[in-house]
Amino acid sequence: MTSVALNRGRVARVAAVPGALPLLALGFALGIGLLLIGLTGVPMEKALSAFWDGIAGSGYAFVASITRGVPLALVGFGYVLAERGNLTNVGGEGQIAVGGMASTAGALYFGASHLPGPLAYLFPLLLGTLAGAAWGAIAGGLKAKRGSSEVITSLLLSFIALQLVYGSVQSEALLRQPVTSSSTLPESLPIPSVTELPLLLPSSGLPLHAGVVLALFVALAVTVFLGRTRLGLELLAVGQNPRAARRAGLSVSAFVCAAMAASGALGGLAGAVMVQGDQHYLTAGFSSGYGFDGLVVGLLSRGSSLSVLAFALLFGCLRSGGLAMEISAAVPSAVVVICQGLIVISVAAAAQLAKGSK
Repeated sequence: MTSVALNRGRVARVAAVPGALPLLALGFALGIGLLLIGLTGVPMEKALSAFWDGIAGSGYAFVASITRGVPLALVGFGYVLAERGNLTNVGGEGQIAVGGMASTAGALYFGASHLPGPLAYLFPLLLGTLAGAAWGAIAGGLKAKRGSSEVITSLLLSFIALQLVYGSVQSEALLRQPVTSSSTLPESLPIPSVTELPLLLPSSGLPLHAGVVLALFVALAVTVFLGRTRLGLELLAVGQNPRAARRAGLSVSAFVCAAMAASGALGGLAGAVMVQGDQHYLTAGFSSGYGFDGLVVGLLSRGSSLSVLAFALLFGCLRSGGLAMEISAAVPSAVVVICQGLIVISVAAAAQLAKGSK
């Protein structure tokens, strides 16, 4: 009993330092990652050098790490919005897919390139956002009207969305570029340059696009909405006690649909940003797991906007560093995936320890 009390006391003292347990958990996960790198037989110095070069070895690499974090942050904020209503949106991958598909269609075929000024790139962004909102609203409607689990429906909708993207870039009647030879890839035409997100530092040659500013704006908007508005407080009430919310005159079904639609809208916006800011064309599998990583970002943030941004940047850096390690040092990419999983488990365990020490 005495040893248990002492251990609890130690945990309580560590938890009393803000962020101490999550930082320790993060350090533990990264330490295991270093151990795994050592087991691959790759010299540690070579692997770490490649990892750092991928993250911030140059101005271009650092900016790429930041821009990789933008869609992760947007999906993470979508998760936070749904979570406030006691909903779990795990369909970020599918919402990214339909958002990117709608954005590409808008940029190529819906006349976006002929719109004046910023409307040329804002219109495809809007189409991507609306597509993601519609995809999230399907899961929300099934939850509200049929009681279906939004976890299952949003996940299954993701597989449908990925196949829709695959089909759209396989068919010339949809988004595939004209086939001129057997080497023509199944992807869309490049979007017009005027529909691309503008660069923040065009003269520098760095790919820092307006999506970064957009992510910061979304962070502010979500923070204000959840903490300073009546609708944000009503969403919290619906999530905590639906029965009491109904007695207070709130439409629980409407809030469920709206929360899932808003969450999906940010996923769709993330897909549009990926197409218009980074890739500039649509290809099958372009989402590349960003929706699932964004889900983890939202899960780890525990409702904090600053934490969403921090974890999005962290996972963006892990993606950049992991890619560089795989190319330059022949370290398997699975090592980075394992590290991400360990970060989730470690931070979740740290949160539980902190809760149990109170």
